[in-house]
Amino acid sequence: MSGSAGRRRKRKIRWSKLYSYGCFRPPYTLDSDPGQQLLGQPGFSRVVFCNEPQLHKAKPYKYPKNYVSTTKYSIVTFLPKAFFEQFRRVANLYFLLAAVLSSTYLAPFNPISVIAPLVFVVGVSMIKEAVEDWHRFLQDLNVNSRTVRAHVGGGLFVEKTWQGLCVGDVVKVNKNEYFPSDLLLLSSSFEDGICYVETMNLDGETNLKCKRSLEATLDLANDQAFSGFKATIRCEDPNPHLYTFVGNFELNNVTHPLCPATMLLRDSKLRNTDYIYGVVVFSGPDTKAVRNSTRSPSKRSRIERKMDLVIYLLFSMLLLISVVTSTGFAVYLKSEMAKWWYLSLQDDDDDSLFRLSKPQRSGFFQYVRALILYGYLIPISLYVSIEVVKVLQAMLINKDIELYDEVTCKSVQTRTSNLNEELGQVEMILTDKTGTLTCNQMEFRKCSIAGVSYGGNINKIDRAASKRMNVKVESYRFSMDELETASESFEMFEFSVADASSEKAALAGHEQMKNLSAECSRISSVEGEPAIKGFNFRDDRLMNRKWIYRSNLFDVTMFFRVMALCHTGIPVEGDQAHKLKYEAESPEEVSFLIAAQEFGFQFFQRSQSVMHLKEFDPSSGKVVERKYKLLNLLEFCSARKRMSVIVSNEDGEIFLLCKGADNIIFDMLADNGRSYQQATTLHLSDYAEDGFRTLAFAYRKLDAVEYEKWNSTFTKAKTTIGPEREEVLIEASAMIEKDLILLGVVAVEDKLQKGVPECIDKLAQAGIKIWLLTGDKKETAINIGFACSLLRQDMKQFHLILGKKSAASNRLKEMKEDILNQLEGFQKVKSEEGNKDAPLALIVDGKALEIALRSDVKDQFLPLAVDCASVICCRVSPKQKALITQLVKKHTGKTTLAIGDGANDVGMIQEADIGVGISGMEGMQAVMASDISLPQFQFLGRLLIVHGHWCYKRISKMILYFVYKNIAFGLTLFYYEVYTRFSGEVLYDDWYMALFNVILTSLPVISLGVLEQDVSSEVCLKFPALYQQGQKNIYFTWSRIIGWILNGIVASLVIFLANICTISTFDKHGIVAEKAFNKDGHVADITHLGAMTYTCIIWTVNCQIALIITHFTWIQHLFIWGSIFIWYIFLFFYGALPPAISNRGFHVLVEALGPAPIYWLVTLLVVVAALLPYFIHIAIQRSFYPLDDHVIQEMKYCRKDIGNNNLIWEREQNNSVMMTQIGFSARVDARIKIMKENLNQKGQLIYRSVTSSPIFRSLTSSPM
Repeated sequence: MSGSAGRRRKRKIRWSKLYSYGCFRPPYTLDSDPGQQLLGQPGFSRVVFCNEPQLHKAKPYKYPKNYVSTTKYSIVTFLPKAFFEQFRRVANLYFLLAAVLSSTYLAPFNPISVIAPLVFVVGVSMIKEAVEDWHRFLQDLNVNSRTVRAHVGGGLFVEKTWQGLCVGDVVKVNKNEYFPSDLLLLSSSFEDGICYVETMNLDGETNLKCKRSLEATLDLANDQAFSGFKATIRCEDPNPHLYTFVGNFELNNVTHPLCPATMLLRDSKLRNTDYIYGVVVFSGPDTKAVRNSTRSPSKRSRIERKMDLVIYLLFSMLLLISVVTSTGFAVYLKSEMAKWWYLSLQDDDDDSLFRLSKPQRSGFFQYVRALILYGYLIPISLYVSIEVVKVLQAMLINKDIELYDEVTCKSVQTRTSNLNEELGQVEMILTDKTGTLTCNQMEFRKCSIAGVSYGGNINKIDRAASKRMNVKVESYRFSMDELETASESFEMFEFSVADASSEKAALAGHEQMKNLSAECSRISSVEGEPAIKGFNFRDDRLMNRKWIYRSNLFDVTMFFRVMALCHTGIPVEGDQAHKLKYEAESPEEVSFLIAAQEFGFQFFQRSQSVMHLKEFDPSSGKVVERKYKLLNLLEFCSARKRMSVIVSNEDGEIFLLCKGADNIIFDMLADNGRSYQQATTLHLSDYAEDGFRTLAFAYRKLDAVEYEKWNSTFTKAKTTIGPEREEVLIEASAMIEKDLILLGVVAVEDKLQKGVPECIDKLAQAGIKIWLLTGDKKETAINIGFACSLLRQDMKQFHLILGKKSAASNRLKEMKEDILNQLEGFQKVKSEEGNKDAPLALIVDGKALEIALRSDVKDQFLPLAVDCASVICCRVSPKQKALITQLVKKHTGKTTLAIGDGANDVGMIQEADIGVGISGMEGMQAVMASDISLPQFQFLGRLLIVHGHWCYKRISKMILYFVYKNIAFGLTLFYYEVYTRFSGEVLYDDWYMALFNVILTSLPVISLGVLEQDVSSEVCLKFPALYQQGQKNIYFTWSRIIGWILNGIVASLVIFLANICTISTFDKHGIVAEKAFNKDGHVADITHLGAMTYTCIIWTVNCQIALIITHFTWIQHLFIWGSIFIWYIFLFFYGALPPAISNRGFHVLVEALGPAPIYWLVTLLVVVAALLPYFIHIAIQRSFYPLDDHVIQEMKYCRKDIGNNNLIWEREQNNSVMMTQIGFSARVDARIKIMKENLNQKGQLIYRSVTSSPIFRSLTSSPM
C-alpha cells in the first residue's frame, strides 16, 4: 500500500459518523451555551478579525505579537536589575560605601586599592549574568525563528517565522508540527474537519485529543479557498485555563458558538492528520501555555543566603573593633598624645584626626577611617572567587563524559551556575512522568488468555530477590500460582509438574537444579531491546503460530480478534515487507495492533464501515483475508473507562468486542463468563506489581433482533441536543455492554527511560523523597509508580479522591468536608501501632488536589503528604504543579528540585529551588526555563550524588577558608593599632594589602573550590548516603563557622605576638624595648615587622588550605607552594625598584630579612604554632568522632578492610540502603520478605498434607 493511497483513504473516513462522544456532538446553539451570555462583558471582550491581521496593528484591537521570551533581562532592564542583584549582597554594599569614603582624606591607603576590587567583582558577576541570559536569548530565538506557512492574500501561503505572526493570521500546520500560537481550527485534511492533537507538552497526557472544526468552515479545504475568507471571532480574554474556551464565530452574518474542542493550543502537536488550517486567536504572551508559565525568577542558594548572615557577623566584628579603635584613639588623644613631643600636636591644629580640643570629633573620623582600614575582615574577593569557581564547576559538569547521552548526542548543560552547591542539598524531587520518566513508547509485554499467563519475563526485582535467596524464580512464581488457584488447565498442570520437579531437584542438590533449568526455558528471562518496536513479548507457546496448539483455541482466537478490531487505529506503510505500522489515538492501541500482527491477525485496511484482517486460519494453516463490518464504535472516555465495537463477520454473526479497565469489565461479566476470573485476577496482580498497564478483553455474541432494538435506541440518543446528551449516550451504551464473556487481559509497559529505576534507587538511598506529578489518569500513574519503584507491594496506599456524592454536588463546602474527613481517616490509620514505621504512599487526584491545596485544607494535607515515603499526584494542571512546588518548598523549608520536559512543567521548574529540564524529543520550553538541562532522567543521580555532593563541600570549605584567612590577616592590622596605641599607622605596605586576596591567596582557594573531592565519584555512587551530609548541612553549620572564626583569631594572635616578641622585649620596668634583629645589632622597624608578619600569614593560610584539601593534584601543589614562592619573588623585585616606588620595601628582603636567621626560624615556628589547634582538632575528630566520609576515606586509603574480605566495605554499603523505603533496593527487600512468608506458608501446607496422609500415618504407626 503506497503512502499516498493511505492518505487518500484516510481523508475519506468521516470519523464523526463513527464517534458518539467527545467533540463529535451536534453543534451548540447560542442558547444552549451559558458562556455565550458573557461575551462583551469584562473578561470576555476580545475581538479577532480573521484573515485581516492589519486591523490588529492599531488600538483598540492591537494585541501582542507572537514573540515569547524566557530571559531574565532586557536591554533596558539589564543595568538596573543587575545592579540590584549585585548590591543586595551586603558585602558589595559595604565596599560601595568604602569606595566612596576612600576618595576622602580619611582613607588610610590609596583609593584605587578599594575601588578596583569592587569594580572587578561587580563587573565579573554582571558579565557572567549577561552571558547566561544571552544563552537563554539564543534558545528563545531558536523557538521564535521556527517557520509556519501563513496566508498573505490571494490564496497564497508563504513561510513566516513564529515571532512574525499576528492575531488574525491564517496559518497552515502540517503533520507532526507544533502549533505556533492558540488557533481556531477551520478545516483539516479529513472531510469532516477533525484532527488529532498531542497535548503531552501541555498536560502530560499521552492520549491524542480529537478536535473538530465548525461545519461552517469545512469548505475551506485548500489554499485558494482563503482568498476571500473573512470572519469575526468574539471570545474570552487571555487566561491560563487550558480546558475552557468561550466565544462565537461570525461568518456571513451567521453566528456559531465555539467550544474548547475547536481550539488548538500553542506547544501541542498535530498528529495523524496531514494538515490543518487555523486562525490565530491568542499570540505570544497571551497564549494559554505562556499564561501557565511564570517569569524566570532570580534564585540564590541556601549557602549563599547564609553567607550573607556570615558577612553580617563579620561586619559586626568590624564595627566592634572600629568602635574600640576610635574610642581608644579618643582616650589617648585626650590624655596621652598631647605629651608626645614628637607629634607636635597643637589645639588649633587643622588636622581633624588629631584635634586635641575635640577628641570626640577626632574619634568619629578615626572610626570612619577604621571602617575602611579593617575592611579586609569582609572578604570582597569571596564573591568574585565563588563566581569564578562556580563557572569552572559548571564547565567540569558540562564536560563530564558520564553525563553524555550517545543516543541523542546531548550532554548536561548548566544554564546557570548560581546553584551548583544547591545540587548537594536537595531533599525533595518533584518529577513529571511522560517524557521525563517514560519514553512515551508502549510495549506489549504479557497477556493472560483463558486463565493462562504468557510472556513470563522474570523482572529485575524477582531476579535480584531470587539471587539473594538462592531460589529459582520460575519455580517460585508458578508454585505460588498453583497454591492460590484451583485452575485445572493443561498449562497449569505443566507448571505444577515443573514446580514439583524443581523441589525434588532442590532436595537432590544444586547439580540437578542446573539440569532442570534447561527444561523450563520456554519462557525467556532475558530482558533486552525488542527486535520489533512496540512488541517486547517472548513466549514460545504463542509465538510462531504455536497458539493453535493451545487448549481453548476459540477463546485464544477471539482474544486476538478483539486486539485487532477494537481500536481506532489506521494502518500505514511499514519498513518491512508484509509488516505495517499503525497510527492511533493512544500508543497502547498501536502496541495492540503490532502484537496482533505478530500473532497472525494483521489489520491492514479500513474504510468508513469495513475493517479488513489477514488472519491465520488454524484449520487450513494458511493466512486468509476476512472482512468485518463495523456497525458501531463506542469509544473510550474517562467516565466509561472502556471501549467497544460492534462488528458482524462474513457469516452475519454479530459480536460486541470490548476492552477496558479490569474492574469495569468484571462488573459487566455474565455468570457463565467468569470461568477465568480468579486466575486472571492473580495475573493482574502480578502485572500491576511489575508496573504494567492492564486492560481486560471480553466479548459477547449478539442476537440480530436484540441488536436492532438497541441500535434504534442508541441512534435516538445520538441525536439528543443539550447538556444531558453525554449521559444519555452512556446509559444507552451500558444497555448492550453487559453479560460479557471474559477472554483475558493484556499488559503493556509504558517504557521507562533507560536507567530510571536505578537512578531513583540511588536517589532514595541518598535520602531524597520523590513526588510524581502527572496529567495522566490515576491507574497509569500507579503503574509507573511500581515500574520505577516509587511504590512497592507491601506499601500502604492512601487514595485521596473526591467521593461521587461531593463531586456531583459541585459545592465547595461539601468537597472540603469530604477531603478533610479522608485526611483525618488517613492520619488515624497512619498513627496506628502497626503503621508507624510502615512505608506509606499517597495518591491524589487532580480535583481532590485542588481542594487540598486551599488555605484552610493544606495545613492538614501537607504534613501527611510530607510524611509519606512516596506521593503521586495525577490529573494535575500546570498551575497545580507550580502551586504544589511552592507550598512544599514553603511548608517543609527543604531544598526542592523539579524536573520535567514539557511546557506544562515550566511553572514547576521555575518555582522550585532548582529547575531541571529534559532536553528530549518534546520542544525546548522546559529546557529554556530550567537552571540545568539533562538528556535523560538517569543522569540526575550522578548530577546530584556526585557533582552536587562535591560542589556543596567545595563551596562550604571555600567560604569557611575565606572567613579564616581574612580574619587572620585583618585582625593583625587591629593588633598593631592596639600595639601602637591607636596611632592610625598601617602595618603593611599598600601593595602587600592589594596582593593578598588578588594574587597570593586566590589561586589555591580556586583550586579548592574546583578540584576538591572528599571521595571519588565511584565511591559517591556506592555510598549514596554520603549525600545526606549536604541535606543536614554538616559542613556549613554555625558551629563550624564560629570554629573557623576562632581559628582565624587564634592564628592572627599567634602570628602577631610571635613577631612582636621576636623584634622587641620588656625591660625591668615593663617598658617595651626593641632588641637586635641581626648580627650587626640593628633593630627592626615597621617595615621589617610588616614584612615578617605578612610572610607568616602567607605561609600559614596556604599551609592551612593544604590541610583542608583531601584530593591533591599537581594543580593544587603548584598553586599552594607557587603562591608562597611568588611572595618571595615579589618581595625581591619590589625591593629592587627605586625608593620612590618601593617606599619602605626597598631592598628589605636582600639586605634586612634574608640574611637574618631569626626571620626564617620565626616563620617556621609561627606556622607550626598557628596550625597546631586545627591539627589537634582533626586528629581528635577522625579518631573519636569520625564523619561518614572520614570512615570511607580510611577504608579506601588506609585499606582497613583488605584483611576482612571487604566486610567493612559491604557493611557500610548495606547501612546506606537500610533506611530506604522506596527504590529498587527497597522493593527487593520487600519482595524477599513476601517470598519467605509464602515459602514458609507452602512448607507448612506440604507438611500438613504429608502428615495427614494415610501412608504417613501407617508408616509412623507401624512398629519398626
